[in-house]
Amino acid sequence: MTATAAARTADGPTLRDVVGDVAFLAGAPRRFLMEIALQPVGHGVADHSRALRDPIGRFRNTTAYIYLVAFGDPDERDAVIRMVNRAHRPVRSAPGAEVEYTAFDPELQLWVAGCMYYGGRDMWQRMVGPLDDGAAERLYRQFQTYGTSLQVPPELWPADAEAYDAYVARTLDGIEIDRRVRDYGAALLDPSQHPMPARPVFRLMRFVTVGLLPDQLRAAYGFPWNPADQRRFDRLMSAGSRLHRATPLGVRELPKDLLLRASRRVVASRA
Repeated sequence: MTATAAARTADGPTLRDVVGDVAFLAGAPRRFLMEIALQPVGHGVADHSRALRDPIGRFRNTTAYIYLVAFGDPDERDAVIRMVNRAHRPVRSAPGAEVEYTAFDPELQLWVAGCMYYGGRDMWQRMVGPLDDGAAERLYRQFQTYGTSLQVPPELWPADAEAYDAYVARTLDGIEIDRRVRDYGAALLDPSQHPMPARPVFRLMRFVTVGLLPDQLRAAYGFPWNPADQRRFDRLMSAGSRLHRATPLGVRELPKDLLLRASRRVVASRA
């Protein structure tokens, strides 16, 4: 066992361990659907995001924030935070809009940042193994940086990981996804939006993403799911976990290394 693996076994994963792993990327579409399920976030994204028009550009900007907050030096962190704040300035609802929102709303940012912890913890546990309460708590504290680096005050975060889980459960129980957000989510996962040779990959991505969603959100989005789908999904997750654990760490973190370099170029080009 390597020293890195031993440290992870003893203390649980760090923010960098989780965010740097390819499993975190695999869960990105699920995180996004969770984020926009909160109606003000969903309408803000539908009104202003380039995710459908320019998915690569949207992915590039999002990963720049995720990776540079976790792995960047202080100057890089400050630069990417300024970049995100600039991008957020025009993101606000029009006067008289049925759904009001602003990208600077701390409550909405809490939900979005919290979805990163929810998704990161879940994918780690699916691919690597369960976290004990102490490890989950440490990881929860570290993930808070994605909110506090923007406009979420530390005291707005639920007191601990258990309280956070209760907050998520309450929020999910109260979520109603309207037609606009439902259509946006369906379009996001539509394989026909991509070139024919790539469609099998996107069909698999859609299946995995729908399977990863909490039951309430899957139903609210109207994605069909039956016991046979669940059995297939469970087999896929089991096989994925075996493959993940057999893959060398350097290979699992190679996408992060490549995207981190790209993120640095993005921020440098906008400085």
